[in-house]
Amino acid sequence: MIALLLQLAVLGVALAAAALTLISFVAFITATKMPHLHQHEEEKFFLNAKGQKETLPSVWDSPTKQLSVVVPSYNEEKRLPVMMDEALGYLEKRQKQDPTFTYEVIVVDDGSKDQTSKGIFSSRGEKILMADADGATQFPDIEKLEKGLNDLQPWPEQMAIACGSRAHLEKESIAQRSYFRTLLMYGFHFLVWFLCVKGIRDTQCGFKLFTREAASRTFSSLHIERWAFDVELLYIAQFFKIPIAEIAVNWTEIEGSKLVPFWSWLQMGKDLLFIRLRYLTGAWRLGQTGKMN
Repeated sequence: MIALLLQLAVLGVALAAAALTLISFVAFITATKMPHLHQHEEEKFFLNAKGQKETLPSVWDSPTKQLSVVVPSYNEEKRLPVMMDEALGYLEKRQKQDPTFTYEVIVVDDGSKDQTSKGIFSSRGEKILMADADGATQFPDIEKLEKGLNDLQPWPEQMAIACGSRAHLEKESIAQRSYFRTLLMYGFHFLVWFLCVKGIRDTQCGFKLFTREAASRTFSSLHIERWAFDVELLYIAQFFKIPIAEIAVNWTEIEGSKLVPFWSWLQMGKDLLFIRLRYLTGAWRLGQTGKMN
């Protein structure tokens, strides 16, 4: 009996190793290259407030604004105006109180894929805020992120990131969710911790503030274009030893989410596994850059 159990155990280990090898092989051969951020000729210019044509800025140039707000937007006709009203109201009030404060807001039309990087790479700010279009996070909480960013100083190579976090709201959210959704949430958190990112409880909050240098370093190495891109972004940041602060923010769930609980989480789980395997197998390598041309 013992011999049979040992044989079964050995067989199980062998099957698991074979399955992992097969998955790693599939992850390697299906790995997409770093997105080629090509700009069409008409995308290299924009019209300024005077209606004059100017060359589109680049994140690799010196900053000319204190803050850039980048808002990825995909079919956000209903939610975006509400978010923009709050954001612009706050920014205009802050500029009146401090005339030296300068800002820009870049709304990125994602089309069928996430083009967040294009918005980041056209930013002129010393600091760059990536904010979801749903307005779930109260915009004035940017001041909390700014304080969290400053508390990380001195910044190595001027790089630092402050992530908005909903982790402090977890108990309240669990009470309002089904057991199935709670199980999915814990499963996702475990995979994030086990495979990719340590020490960050909420990787998915769409309210993140970057120094200009941190944004250019991380986004230029990004491959994932779906829901799990936040995880790869922080994986890259931890690889480069960029300091990260996780800051509690005020957050309210807004109707109209594009995320379908089971299928979206299944896709994210696959992406998390492939992120880890593709970096481990060398299919993806850090140190490359994806500058526009």
